[in-house]
Amino acid sequence: MLHVAQISFFVDPQRRDPERMLDDWHSLPDAARATAEAGLRVSVVQASSVEGSLVRDGVAYSFIAPDRPGALLTRSARFATLLHSLAPDVLHVHGMCFPREVLGLRELAPTTPLLLQDHAEAIPRLWRRRLWKSGAAVADGMIFCTRDQAEQFMRLKLIGPHTPIFEIPESASGFTPGDQSAAREITGMHGNPAVLWVGRLDRNKDPLAVLDGIAAAVPKLPNLAFWMCFGGGPLLEAVEVRIRNDERLRDRVKLLGCVPRERVQQLMRAADLFVLGSHREGCSYSLMEALASALPAAVSNIPSSRALLGEGAEAGGRLWPCGDSAALARVLCELAAAPRERLRASARARFDSHLSPHAVGARLAAAYQTCVVRKVA
Repeated sequence: MLHVAQISFFVDPQRRDPERMLDDWHSLPDAARATAEAGLRVSVVQASSVEGSLVRDGVAYSFIAPDRPGALLTRSARFATLLHSLAPDVLHVHGMCFPREVLGLRELAPTTPLLLQDHAEAIPRLWRRRLWKSGAAVADGMIFCTRDQAEQFMRLKLIGPHTPIFEIPESASGFTPGDQSAAREITGMHGNPAVLWVGRLDRNKDPLAVLDGIAAAVPKLPNLAFWMCFGGGPLLEAVEVRIRNDERLRDRVKLLGCVPRERVQQLMRAADLFVLGSHREGCSYSLMEALASALPAAVSNIPSSRALLGEGAEAGGRLWPCGDSAALARVLCELAAAPRERLRASARARFDSHLSPHAVGARLAAAYQTCVVRKVA
């Protein structure tokens, strides 16, 4: 059985204990569980201010602190001992912005296949590019949600032209479809259509453009209601002003604020459409969760959304150009006019075929096996 160590060097600034971290950082255990369900042995090593170990869903987790704040985890004797005891067949590092740690990891395991996975990393600043490139150069493969995201790194020669690129979502989701009527009873959601937003209120997510699109759709969709879940963001005041000053929005937009994940699941089951206006995403978890919930989506046309949603007849919704509120209004009207059950079935089918734990786990397993074979060759 192939043994993979999934490693994250990001230290939680909130200093959560291991159990709480796994509950709050659901993408971490979701990715590990998907890999384990593909028939692999999985060990997760997470940098953490609070040390500990536990087993969850057949995956062993080790939380380990650097010797001192700001020090490299890979320079810790405890990390070296742990890595030696695990003796994994493959190293999978979450994030590409830890080149010093990656170089240290390569020193500790010079012959073990090593993959780096993008998690919405931006192009490094000029003064960091040489070091960043050195870290990328020791990798045996790179994982992106879509190859389009790798192109900008390759154009700048930060990733070598012969480095294998694997197209795999950052995680999976355990959300499931449910009875819409029951979910509406639980959540109090109403609207025809009921449109749901889940995301921060910032310039990247572009809630103001989305609100403009909602307002423009109202004449053709007079019973539309827009429900917004968000964990804060610098545009909250601007959003509130925009809603207050437009009679098309004033009584139909519901600002729910920060919502527990369990309630997000019920809201996604209750809604008719999901909307998001991001200009940049590594891999939108909220979009993935919407599709898992059989919720059709109207999302901005960026590389990761194209990869997650799909295009054409098999897509789980529709794409619209970033910032184009008129285009969003048209897409909302078109989706609202389409047969609801067909849309919901297409959304869930897209998730099952490309984004489910089974699909993600199988793609990760194939990437690991490819790197092992290439390393031996």
